[in-house]
Amino acid sequence: MSGRNPAPRRSYGGRSAEERRAERRGRLLAAGLELFGTRGYAATSIERLCATASVSTRNFYEEFSGREELLTALHRDINERAAEALSGAYAEAADAGLAARVERAVRAFITVTASDPRWARIAFVEVIGVSAGLERHRLTWRGRWEDTLLAMTREAVDRGEAVDRDYRLTMIAVIGAVNSLVHHWSARGQDIPLDDVTAELTRLILAVLTQPD
Repeated sequence: MSGRNPAPRRSYGGRSAEERRAERRGRLLAAGLELFGTRGYAATSIERLCATASVSTRNFYEEFSGREELLTALHRDINERAAEALSGAYAEAADAGLAARVERAVRAFITVTASDPRWARIAFVEVIGVSAGLERHRLTWRGRWEDTLLAMTREAVDRGEAVDRDYRLTMIAVIGAVNSLVHHWSARGQDIPLDDVTAELTRLILAVLTQPD
């Protein structure tokens, strides 16, 4: 829950109360990205978040119920952007073969989630083990990713490009492999070319889709 203490609707410095509040929220999200993505969630206090964002503690609680809600908002943001990028890249390659569609989707996912190591840490590390509520949030998103990949797999089966079988467990394994390698790549300072990481994950996915049952 947020917005417990609504700010007055006064104009100040040419900006409305809503505009100033949106700016404060944006600064808090930026502070969360920087601190959770570098120091880590456990090592970041609300006081430090407020100092980094140049807002008061009261301002913080107008937007978020606590650190966990801020982390949840960041995790939701990176997943929404990654899902949009992956689906868009896949759709743009609709007339291409399976290998090209997978490669473009993988590249889009990596680019969004891991080009900035702070976002990669939030996407793959900091949300684990925080609370039962955040774990439900994380698993909900994993379920959405499973559904997305299964829909793409069904399309490949219908086109005669993939073996017709039950891929539910396979997609869980693929998600784990993709997340692990993408985080590894980002955490090591992206010392491996993006093309190499993309190619490796593309080969992995193609292998599980085309291996005889």
